[in-house]
Amino acid sequence: MNAISEFAACYHCGQAAVDGARWRVSIGGAPRSMCCPGCAAAAQAIADAGLDDYYGSRTGYAAPAAAGEAPELKLYDEMGLNGDAVFTVEGLRCAACVWLIERRVAALPGVQSALLNVATERLHVRWDAANCRPSDILLALRAIGYTAYPYDATRHGAQLERARKALLRRLFVAGLAMMQVMMYAVPVYLATDGTMDADMKALMGWASFLLTLPAVTYCAWPFMRGAWLDLRRGLPGMDVPVALGILAAFAGSAVSLVRGEGEVWFDSITMFVFLLLGSRWLELDARRKAARALEGLQHAAPATALLLAAWPAPCEAETVAASRLRPGDVILVPPGQTVAADGVILEGRTEIDLALLTGESRTRAIGPGEQLPGGAVNVAQAVTLRVASSAADSTLALLVRLSQRAGQDKPRLARWADRVGAWFVLVLLVLTVAVFAFWRVADPARAWPAAIAVLVASCPCALSLATPTALAAALERLLRHGVLAVKPHVLETLERATHVVFDKTGTLTRGRPELREAVALGMVDGAGCLRIAAALEAGSAHPLAAALREAAAASGAITLKAQDIDNVVGQGVEGEVAGLRYRLGSAAFVAGLAGGLAPPGAGAGATAVWLGGSGRWLARFDLVDALRPEAPALVRALQAKGKTVLLLSGDDEDAVRAVAARLGIRDARGRQLPQDKLDAVRALQAGGAVVAMVGDGINDAAVLGGADVSFAMGQGAQLAQLHADCVLLGEGLAPLEEAIRTASACARVIRQNLGWAMLYNLVAIPAAASGLLNPWLSAIGMTASSALVVLNALRLRRVD
Repeated sequence: MNAISEFAACYHCGQAAVDGARWRVSIGGAPRSMCCPGCAAAAQAIADAGLDDYYGSRTGYAAPAAAGEAPELKLYDEMGLNGDAVFTVEGLRCAACVWLIERRVAALPGVQSALLNVATERLHVRWDAANCRPSDILLALRAIGYTAYPYDATRHGAQLERARKALLRRLFVAGLAMMQVMMYAVPVYLATDGTMDADMKALMGWASFLLTLPAVTYCAWPFMRGAWLDLRRGLPGMDVPVALGILAAFAGSAVSLVRGEGEVWFDSITMFVFLLLGSRWLELDARRKAARALEGLQHAAPATALLLAAWPAPCEAETVAASRLRPGDVILVPPGQTVAADGVILEGRTEIDLALLTGESRTRAIGPGEQLPGGAVNVAQAVTLRVASSAADSTLALLVRLSQRAGQDKPRLARWADRVGAWFVLVLLVLTVAVFAFWRVADPARAWPAAIAVLVASCPCALSLATPTALAAALERLLRHGVLAVKPHVLETLERATHVVFDKTGTLTRGRPELREAVALGMVDGAGCLRIAAALEAGSAHPLAAALREAAAASGAITLKAQDIDNVVGQGVEGEVAGLRYRLGSAAFVAGLAGGLAPPGAGAGATAVWLGGSGRWLARFDLVDALRPEAPALVRALQAKGKTVLLLSGDDEDAVRAVAARLGIRDARGRQLPQDKLDAVRALQAGGAVVAMVGDGINDAAVLGGADVSFAMGQGAQLAQLHADCVLLGEGLAPLEEAIRTASACARVIRQNLGWAMLYNLVAIPAAASGLLNPWLSAIGMTASSALVVLNALRLRRVD
């Protein structure tokens, strides 16, 4: 007894506890011996988190936990991760890992949420910086056997590339072994008339055995290792039935070979391993391409910038680190260079490429006074730029941070798949034991093949992996087309939405007035009146003034100059042009100089700006906020899908009704304050509606947050006011059309994958249990099923 007590097994990892009385942890109300302080800390962490059930449900010991690793992890506390970060977690296999990791991290003091995506291997954690540090999270993961580090696209992409190459080598060896084993297996299958003697058959069997060894020991190692780690953690995942199937078939075949009687399945084993590795390679390639999209964003940010320290005085450009740029600095952006930070052009005209930020393929002309976002590429002439934000707060930097957050939340279907997948393997193992016991009594010769067939035929991949793979493929496609889905429920909820609510200004319209018509009221023609109006408004920043100046410039008219200008806030402007006095503005203001009553006003939906001189009315300018050209088709498409479209705007009722009439929107409401919009959305939700909201992301923050799914027009600095679930990065509403198409396709693919997974398992597992499927047919079915759902998910990258 003393010897047994002294060398009791560690309750956590199973190794010998030389001094079991020294380290003990109370688990399930009973003291348990531990072999070292590392295992004691790991067990105590699991117990303190209320996860004692882990020990009751496990089928194997956990990995030995190393103590004293906190110092190296504390270095991550200096990285500036302030309460919201994404971590890469290595060693993930299936939903069982998700269950343990999410619950362990969520149990840490100060952690507000922890969401793990098994397809992207990313863990998104929000925490209170006063009560939790990044090292606490990493140490908690290390304690339960997972290596993690703050997400870095370059490092993650390199890791995936190394894994892809290693997997490709295993795939090659497995394919070679499969072909060679088939060469020896086929003659045995064909010699059914007794033409092959026992010695020759045994020789073929031993040759197949030797060729199968590399497939089992080297090629199938990822599945063996994954299964072993799952069992040690006490949460068997989808690698467990795969590994058990391979080992059982190999052991059974070896026993039959030694005895000289019974079946051998070396050809089935090598084929199974080859097809499994092929499926795994497709899965890894999908993750690698998804990671490459974000890596491209990070690589696009320039490391340096050309600083003009003495501007506007002539000076040499100094090369400085982009991270040193501060608001107010002036930099030179030569052609071919990516803009390091957001700013305003001071000198020069050029064309910029916004493909990385918005998905647009065409360049855009830009000149002095216009905003230039960080991440844009200057493709024509050098320009001088006054920095408006640091490089860390540029449009590109914000886009990278939002992209890192994307895909961390889970839609309802993915959560359901995680719950089902976590129990699938346990149920399968119980079923395998039951099948073996039944056939052991009914027909002992069929017990072993039937048990192997059940293990091999089962396919939990679609439940635990194909759903997040579909989401990752869809989100990658959206990003390429200028749609940044920060939360993946965007696709699911948009497809289910019954009502779509639009803001007007900046959403359905361009957000900047345009001159619709210049109506001459006196002896001066419309073009002449427009030149006078442009001269009076030459120094104004008002949107209406800008519209008049742009219209005059587009007409190619001779520029006039105004003097003695007097701006009257809320009324208009008065000044002298070519020796004559004019007023431009509201009818009441202009009437003070022109006299009398203004002629009939502008048409519906237009804003009238009047021009008058001494004792005379000269012109009326009808300005409208022009519709986005894609808006009518988008509204019709939504209505054709059975969705109700509403327009809620803070503009005047007449202007809102005019826009609604042109778009065919029946329910349009003007003079809506932000609270009014939120109340309207909540009223719809109270009636059972699923509401999607599309706004400009600034004054619609409240309603964007209150809708079931929301889209922000995310141009330039508007990303900083993001309150939406999704940002439309491109110009206009075209990205929303892409989101609608992708949402429908994604929902269809996920339903197909889950439907196929359920149908396949409902048919294949009973068939294998009843002896209708032998191991090699089960192997083909399982691997074909895995490949099918992954390939089906990857179709989303090419949505028509």
